[in-house]
Amino acid sequence: MALHSTPPSLWKSIATLCFLLTAQLTTPPTLLAQTRKITYMESSEDFANPERGFYLAAGGKPGTLSAEELVKLRTLPANQNITNSAKYSAKLSLVYRGYLLADFKNKPLSPEFLENLQKDFDATRAAGMKMILRFAYTNDTKAGDCKDDYKICPPYGDAPKAVVLQHISQLKPVFQKNADVIAVLQQGFIGIWGENYFTDYFGDASTNGLGVVADSSWQDRNDMLKALLDALPQDRMVQVRTPQIKQRFVYGPKAPVTSAAITEQEAFTNADRARVGLHNDCFLASEDDYGTFYDYGNSSTKRGPANETLRKYFEAESKYVAVGGETCDNAYSPQNDCAPAGRAEQEMAAMHYSYLNSSYNNQVNNDWVTGGCMDNIKRRLGYRFTLKSASLPEKVRKGSSLPIALQLENVGFAAPFNPRSVQVVLRHKKSGQTYALPLSTEIRRWFPGQITVSEEIPLPSNLQKGEYDVLLHLPDGYESLAKRPEYSIRFANNDVWEENTGYNRLNHTIKVN
Repeated sequence: MALHSTPPSLWKSIATLCFLLTAQLTTPPTLLAQTRKITYMESSEDFANPERGFYLAAGGKPGTLSAEELVKLRTLPANQNITNSAKYSAKLSLVYRGYLLADFKNKPLSPEFLENLQKDFDATRAAGMKMILRFAYTNDTKAGDCKDDYKICPPYGDAPKAVVLQHISQLKPVFQKNADVIAVLQQGFIGIWGENYFTDYFGDASTNGLGVVADSSWQDRNDMLKALLDALPQDRMVQVRTPQIKQRFVYGPKAPVTSAAITEQEAFTNADRARVGLHNDCFLASEDDYGTFYDYGNSSTKRGPANETLRKYFEAESKYVAVGGETCDNAYSPQNDCAPAGRAEQEMAAMHYSYLNSSYNNQVNNDWVTGGCMDNIKRRLGYRFTLKSASLPEKVRKGSSLPIALQLENVGFAAPFNPRSVQVVLRHKKSGQTYALPLSTEIRRWFPGQITVSEEIPLPSNLQKGEYDVLLHLPDGYESLAKRPEYSIRFANNDVWEENTGYNRLNHTIKVN
């Protein structure tokens, strides 16, 4: 048949066949299988998740934490209040432990103290919780005829720099050994309560002293903070009491309050600036949160208000670091109340709060109950991940790869601040054998809002043929805790959580040929 006489319909059929053959040759085998989209129902339940939420402030002497008592508190029924002063319950994963070093102001920490510290870490680990940790030399204030507005007078009772550095050196092996149950370390050590203000040795910024922190004192503070960062593993953060403390650590004693916040490129690295978080122990207590957002000057500048500037810095910085604290005074009402009169939730969202104290100040916290926003705050502190949908193939070939597409939303105030992996787990329906397939996504970048994860995961060569349940596992970053369900992240969805494994079911079965 001559070429020019070939019917057009035949040419069309030949072209279609060629296209289909080419598609078969160029399309990955895994994508040829039929894909199923699964949707999920969001849950409004309040439940514990690691390294977030309201914390329990545990008192008592070093070594007296009880694993049994901590378990009881971690598993409180929904209708039982956390403390006598609280009008609300909460699911707990964090315990705050403040250690008083009053007996060691001029000598090394004793072996007994370090042994008792280890006992508390052991109890916390046994209970399935983590610590927010701080050390201070004094929690007492002394009144008198001094210039300070709060009538807190010197001498304050903290320890000199050499002693502080010696104690940090002694604590380093304990920190390294127990980093798995340290959620975050607060700078502490300096001043009353370890809040870096009323201090005998690191620059008294109050009107009792110079009224500013001199350059030499800022440098002493920086040296101490650097020692703490070096004492911890590089995957753990140290929180400082005011944003200016971080600015002057990163940029030096003369850094202005307009100093830039960390960038997204710098975040979540091992650099010191990426490992300094923030804690505010007077959340919405006054216009500048009792000096949290204030310029304390240096050797060449005076002290003065910087509320708006430092709040903007805090908001930008907080996206990438650990943030928490407590309320301290109800005088700043209605600003610290629920909307519309107050801005409690708005402030937590803007400043990416992961945790708050459950027992102080409950004049403020209880107002969130009566104002109607407490339930939302309990759910949104830190991260809260909801699955929207997952797209997965129904069949894959052994030795190929598994394509997965997830649509999620973080409806919390913050992203996780400590590293952990995200794994797809395949569990053989007959044998129960599991295969953990790591995703490359970085969970610390699962910021509030919509999240899309789309990856192709190579399947292991030893994968058995058969049917598998598909699950998601977000285990702790430390091997010592990775297999414990209490330390795995739970999604806020109905019918996905497996309490005995710490897995989140994707409610999908896949067949491996």
